[in-house]
Amino acid sequence: MIEGLRNAIRLPDIRNKILFTLMIVVIYQFAAHVPVVGVDREAMRSLIENQGGLFGVLNLLSGGALANFSVIANGVYPYITASIILQVLTPVIPQLEALSKEPGGRDKIETYTYYLAIPFAILQAVSQIQIFSSLNNGQQIIPGFGSDILLTLAVIVTMTAGTMFAVWLGNLITEQGIGNGLSIIIFSGIVARAPENLIRLIGGATQPLFQIILFIVIIVVGVIGVILVQEGVRRVPVQYGKRVRGRKQYGGASTHIPLKVNSVGMIPLIFAQSIITFPALIVGLFPDGPVRQTITATFGQQQGGIYWVSFFLLVFGFTYIYSDIMVGNQNLAENLQRNGGFIPGIRPGKRTQDYISRVVRRITFVGALFLGIVAITPGLVDLLNRTLFPTEFVSGTAGNAALVLSGSGLIIVVGVVIDTLRQLEAQLVMRNYDRFMR
Repeated sequence: MIEGLRNAIRLPDIRNKILFTLMIVVIYQFAAHVPVVGVDREAMRSLIENQGGLFGVLNLLSGGALANFSVIANGVYPYITASIILQVLTPVIPQLEALSKEPGGRDKIETYTYYLAIPFAILQAVSQIQIFSSLNNGQQIIPGFGSDILLTLAVIVTMTAGTMFAVWLGNLITEQGIGNGLSIIIFSGIVARAPENLIRLIGGATQPLFQIILFIVIIVVGVIGVILVQEGVRRVPVQYGKRVRGRKQYGGASTHIPLKVNSVGMIPLIFAQSIITFPALIVGLFPDGPVRQTITATFGQQQGGIYWVSFFLLVFGFTYIYSDIMVGNQNLAENLQRNGGFIPGIRPGKRTQDYISRVVRRITFVGALFLGIVAITPGLVDLLNRTLFPTEFVSGTAGNAALVLSGSGLIIVVGVVIDTLRQLEAQLVMRNYDRFMR
């Protein structure tokens, strides 16, 4: 692998892609430190010290920008939400499905995603400020927001523009750099915050040695588990029929379709985290009351059995839904039939498609179960700490080893590294260099 990375750096075009990606990440991190006009720094400091789960999740999705309540504090979350909605609706609405199959149809759907992301960005900007003020014991994050019209408009417009700027930076990485741009932006925020979270864990935990050992165990087991599940495949045998043209014989080869145990990577986790924060953000728009307080306590501070069960079910369900969408979009049965291929013992056409769907759903169960368990790891660690140290329990990052990266963050980090290395390897293989990932 080291030799492969050296080869990548030696090649001017690949080196330029890597440097371009790093430059965009640096620009994003600079923008993450430019605060929105009118932000109360003391209130933000108080919120960070007593941050709830919602703050941590949104800070994760914003690539670390929320900690400073910067102009890109919304991050790419509104765009992700818009993308979820359109991807789920595409197989359901015939017009969207027909549009997706037309030449240039995917580009039009992408344009619709941008348009839909704008109202979501406005909604998130307003509700985010309200909910964080509520979580901060009523201390306003932006004093005068809502009462001062000019200040309110300036904050909303700035944060909405910041969202589209963050998405644009991510797309620049995808088009001209290495890796998936949005994933790399989230990845950079997780990595940038990890040292600070680790220091907070060591300094704030009542059992620092136990928490450090637990952190190492979570990292080692998590990385091994993520790699095994991400790389695990079920090989479905495929046979191609023989064709004779003149004196030459074509086809007759045997191959396989590699169906991955987790074919959707960390996307269900990002989707589930986007949806699980929605109730707390929505109630932030309504007057205070018992319902708002209950929802804020459950989904805002992300505590209790209801939250963790809901999160597990969302991750599990999204894994199945997105796997079905991906398999359906690939049209494997149709492509096999067009090329004269068939699965032994299975009729071509609909029977083949049904067989592939059944296999995918069976193996997806393992991937969905794994993602769900990883997602609720912080809740399991909280339960362990409450059981072992009931009188010394500390909530938040300072007392939970799983929150240094979080289960979702660990999968995103490992997944982004694997995906980026694969793209880098593809660039090298095209230039006749040996593979460096085995």
